[in-house]
Amino acid sequence: MAVESKPSSPPAESIGAVGGLRLPPIGFGTYQLNGAAGVDAIVTAISNGYRLLDSAVNYENEGTVGVAVRASGIPREQLIVTSKLPGRHHRYDQALATIEESVYRTGLEWIDLYLIHWPLPRLDRYVEAWRALITARERGIVRHIGVSNFLPEHLQRLVEETGVQAEVNQIEMHPYFPQIEALAYHRDHRIAVQAWSPLGRGTDLLTHPTLLEIAARHGVSPARIVLAWHTALGAIPLPKAASAARQRENLDLSSFALSEQDMDRITAMGRADGRVANQDPATHEEF
Repeated sequence: MAVESKPSSPPAESIGAVGGLRLPPIGFGTYQLNGAAGVDAIVTAISNGYRLLDSAVNYENEGTVGVAVRASGIPREQLIVTSKLPGRHHRYDQALATIEESVYRTGLEWIDLYLIHWPLPRLDRYVEAWRALITARERGIVRHIGVSNFLPEHLQRLVEETGVQAEVNQIEMHPYFPQIEALAYHRDHRIAVQAWSPLGRGTDLLTHPTLLEIAARHGVSPARIVLAWHTALGAIPLPKAASAARQRENLDLSSFALSEQDMDRITAMGRADGRVANQDPATHEEF
């Protein structure tokens, strides 16, 4: 599939969605960044230029993220803090209380973006949970709402039953699982796409011969090639890195540009079994 070639690093805050949400082209994943060491890593990431911070109730680090935000010295309005509702709290009252607790744990006045972590269609309470997110937004304790790992049929049902569309969908996306059709759907509906595990966590992705060849030709790391591929497609990758050097490297995509041929070759790396943990949103349950 041919992909229109675009600059590797879109201008800051270039990605928009319904509801007026503006997002930077790359965010920072905080999974497994906990405690004092996690605070240090996140403060360093903010210092290095990250402005979108991704957390979740199930990461057990909302407090860590909040401490880092307050310690960073960056004005609160310049940072986008994200958290996610776990499956065990999809009932309306439980969901609303959990969102309140998320805000309290961060120690911040509001959370910028709150997502439903997984749809859990067999449980079939994600619309009820969505109504709680709508209420939280109306109350101002969260400013924008979205989902994670939702399929088009789940997204459409939210609109049909509540009249409110998700502003963001955070999905698994990397060259082994490129999600090209999903990207087209989200683009048509003005839903911003964030990519979790953008570097193919736990796989041999970064040693794939195609990436090694493209990276050597551009004189950059395979990780930077993969992140540039994401941003060129209009997705917002959320790489995690504890070291300052890796953080800066992941954020620096302005010194090279992928060609259309590069893009096509990377996208062609997709596999039928490309998911990193076989977590199909149609059946996966995570509480």
